[in-house]
Amino acid sequence: MTDTTSIEALPFEKALAELEEIVRRLERGDVPLEDSISIYERGEALKKHCEQLLKKAEARIEKITIGPDGQAAGATPLDVSE
Repeated sequence: MTDTTSIEALPFEKALAELEEIVRRLERGDVPLEDSISIYERGEALKKHCEQLLKKAEARIEKITIGPDGQAAGATPLDVSE
């Protein structure tokens, strides 16, 4: 599944699937050393890409606040520490 597709062009789901495949291949231990280094480097880049996409999505999520009358009163940025 590992290919040469530009990582920046991959949507989150495809990047994550490729990263999972890389992990499986490395865990099996049947990949030649040079290939292991190459796919590990791509895996690192995929991990960073996925983290960036998650941060962007997180920044867009808003928490709806409810007023005393039970109606939506507005939105505030999501506080992930809650």
